Amino acid sequence: MALLKIDNLSKSFSGLKAVSNANIEINPRELIGLIGPNGAGKTTVFNLITGVYVPTEGRMLFEGKDISGLTPYQVNQRGIARTFQNIRLFADLTVLDNVKIALHQHVKYSGISAVLRLPSFFKGEKEMNETALELLSIFNLQDKAGELAKNLPYGEQRRLEITRALATRPKLLLLDEPAAGMNPQETKELMELIRFIREKFSLTILLIEHDMSLVMGVCERIYVLDYGMVIAHGTPDEIKTNPKVIEAYLGEEAM
Repeated sequence: MALLKIDNLSKSFSGLKAVSNANIEINPRELIGLIGPNGAGKTTVFNLITGVYVPTEGRMLFEGKDISGLTPYQVNQRGIARTFQNIRLFADLTVLDNVKIALHQHVKYSGISAVLRLPSFFKGEKEMNETALELLSIFNLQDKAGELAKNLPYGEQRRLEITRALATRPKLLLLDEPAAGMNPQETKELMELIRFIREKFSLTILLIEHDMSLVMGVCERIYVLDYGMVIAHGTPDEIKTNPKVIEAYLGEEAM
């Protein structure tokens, strides 16, 4: 069974279709790319999957259950997390607190325990600190735990945002242009990081990206959107030689 199955998904804004009858299927542990020109509807698809938008038509099944119309919080509870094209950290909180916030939905103490400062509260906080520091160490951020998120270099902010998403314990991770603003060396390191994340956390990953070296280098299959419609999908080699894709997006230099 597919982990995520999108059937005839459409989203209209004031009569204009941003996504039109999209069909996408993602299997467990796959690493899938979603590409297309600016304005093709890629981020709208992410917003539909994560509950930011409600579909105008169609449905989305995650582990066989319909998630269409769920709130972002409910979608995250089901096991879907995301990052954003423009980094959205809690800039004035510490690196550690950014991760701990994402862990709070998994805490084992009640609100009453927190208010009354019962032993279960202190035990839960200790476990949460340890888990957050363990995650930060995986991404070489443990030494920055006490720093404010806004003071991190750009590349480390990207890693922190991914760490925070992983703290929610997702089964499906959506990465929205993770290489945006990165130089070639940082992009190469990001490719290795994405592969590492998939293996380390046994994740399925769907990513939007304009950097074709990254997409072609890490993705097993690729879906191509143009004017809100899926115009092609296949392996990187199939996409690179698809006439529709070349005309709409890649350009003749991709041949």
